[in-house]
Amino acid sequence: MPSPTLSPSPAVGVLLPRDLPTNLILPFARRAEELGFGSVWVVEDLGFRGGITQAAAVLASTSRIRVGVGLLPAGARNVAFAAMEIASLAQLFPGRTDIGVGHGMPGWMRSVGQWPRSPLTFLHEYIDALRALLRGEAPEVRGRYVHLDGVRLESGALPDVVPDILAGVRGPKSLAVSGEVADGTILAEPVAPEYVRAALGQIAATRPHRLVAYNIGSVAPDPAAALAAARPGLEWIGEPDWHAHIAPLPFAAELVELRAACATREEFVRRLPDAWVARLAVTGTPEAARARLGELGAAGVTDAVLAPVGPDPLGALESLAGAL
Repeated sequence: MPSPTLSPSPAVGVLLPRDLPTNLILPFARRAEELGFGSVWVVEDLGFRGGITQAAAVLASTSRIRVGVGLLPAGARNVAFAAMEIASLAQLFPGRTDIGVGHGMPGWMRSVGQWPRSPLTFLHEYIDALRALLRGEAPEVRGRYVHLDGVRLESGALPDVVPDILAGVRGPKSLAVSGEVADGTILAEPVAPEYVRAALGQIAATRPHRLVAYNIGSVAPDPAAALAAARPGLEWIGEPDWHAHIAPLPFAAELVELRAACATREEFVRRLPDAWVARLAVTGTPEAARARLGELGAAGVTDAVLAPVGPDPLGALESLAGAL
């Protein structure tokens, strides 16, 4: 008899919570490495902590685990100075860094005066220039937003291993830009297999392209307890910015109706059916979580990143390791 076809398993990483107490940041990363996670991802959300600084500290306190920055808003840093920071990380910790770049949340970027009239054009110009600089080129760029005139990184500042530059985007046009200029795409949570397939069709990459998928992760021997823990992490998914994640799902219209009927996000997430929560997170027993990761891998995810939930992030990290 022919052997059964196994779903490809994505590399599994964990998200470092943006509000983790300072004294837990490095212990969390070291424990993730000890437990066997393939990567730890730091976030740069406005008002919290800087992505590059967190990445440097985590890389210095660990020895093997990959560290992803997901993501750096393009409008927050001049591209040449961003290249200097990224190259320094990649030199000091070769082969261990992944860099996500994106638009940033529109409301945040507008609040600091850094939302361009054409976000798509800006991101395209930015990633193109960033990758060229990291390869040691001196691109002459006279773009709408990015201007480089004879700028290059000195040979002694160039990394031996150029990190992958991934675009953190969600809309169809932005996904197409990612497929054209980036080494991969980061999809924010929630990421169901249906969304993966829809996004890959819009990315339409013509060369190797990674797909990093964030998801709320909650693993426990009791499936009901795991679902209950995952639920609060989904309170934002009814908002308009998350429409692209939800639209490919068979219950998309019902979810929109439910959100419209709820006065608050808290009411909405409380009323989400258990079956929907299970589709919108990696949750359940270790066996169920591994099966869900297999479904994501079969859909095209190369890197699955689990976001721990609950009041005890280190305890949640231990539980998530059951999915490895």
